[in-house]
This record gives sequence, structure tokens and C-alpha cells, in this order.
Amino acid sequence: MLKADSIRREWRGSLRRLRVAVIDLYQIHWPTGSATETDEGWAAMAQLQREGKVRWIGVSNFDVEQLQRAQAIAPITALQPPYSLIRHESGEILPFCQREGMGVIVYSPMASGLLTGAMTRERAANLATDDWRRLDPEFNEPKLSQNLALVERLRAVGARHGRSPGEVAIAWTLRHPAVTGAIVGTRSAKQVEGVMGAGDFRLSQEEIAAIERGLN
Repeated sequence: MLKADSIRREWRGSLRRLRVAVIDLYQIHWPTGSATETDEGWAAMAQLQREGKVRWIGVSNFDVEQLQRAQAIAPITALQPPYSLIRHESGEILPFCQREGMGVIVYSPMASGLLTGAMTRERAANLATDDWRRLDPEFNEPKLSQNLALVERLRAVGARHGRSPGEVAIAWTLRHPAVTGAIVGTRSAKQVEGVMGAGDFRLSQEEIAAIERGLN
């Protein structure tokens, strides 16, 4: 629910967990409920900003129509959409954000581990029974073979620069002029070391073309 009281309650909880007095960027992560409830929630976010309780406000998983509706209430600082070589069908979202001067912080640039280079057919087949990826078409045939072939293209490009497939996958998302940042999830310090270099890695047009070969 995105009602005003829910927004305030979540904001207080965020302050407590973060142990800060003011939140830099506060975002609505899913446009749940009706359009009217989303409007109410976004208006509450704008009120928090006007009161100085958050510095900037943003949204996640909104489509263009929802972005336009929210902007009529208050400016959007940033959008957080899923974006990767697996989920690259951004349509009008990224061009819209670029035209509007809206920041874009993409999430899941390595497609939930699929593009790290560590995923194999055997590992995909042996995911835990409660792992949602077991039912994801991207982790099952026929798409799994296509995605593992993509990983090999990432590995080939990365090998020429001493980079991991995951770094190449992240760098591919960052090459888009509308993208201002990427959220990368890791479970260990070793995994962090394997992807941190993506921030300063630039792909050539030839490498981008090689990576994108065969993408739908």
C-alpha cells in the first residue's frame, strides 16, 4: 500500500535502521495498489522532501505512464529499473529518463547471478527448491543455453582486459548514456573484488557488437 501513513511509517523505520537524521535518496520501489494510491504515496514522498526529512525522492519499476503521472505531482530525481543483457528491452523508459534529466540507477545488471560466469547448467539444475530462479525461464532451457553462450562472449571480451564476465556485463549497462549507476548484489568480499572494476571499464563499439550478437 502506498497511502500517506504507510509512507511515513516506512520512513521512520528507515531512519531507525540507517541511524541517520536525513535520508539522501528515498524511493518507492513498486507501484502497488491503484493509481490513486500511488498518487497519494508520491505526494507523501514529496511532502517529506519539502519538510527536509529526505533530500531527494525517486521511484522503482515505474513505466513511462506512471513516471509522467508522478511527475505531475512532484519531480522525480531517479528511477530504479531492472536492466541487463538479459532484460534489455527498456523500450521508452531510458530515452524518457534521459530527455527528462532523470537519474537511472539500474538493478540486477548481472541478471541475478546468471551473467557472473559462475553459473553452469549443473548449478542451475541444483538450485535450492525455494530459490525463485528455479522457475525463471532464463535459468531453464531453451533460454539457459542462450544465456550461457552470452556469458562465453562476455568471458572472451573480458579475457582481453583481465576482467571477469560480471564486470563486462555491468560495464555494458553503464555504457548507456541514460544510466547513471548500477546496483550490484554480492554475498562475499571475494565477489566484490570480481566486479568493482566495472565502474572504470569502457567497452569499445566492436566489443559491444560482439557481446550483443544474437540478442533478441
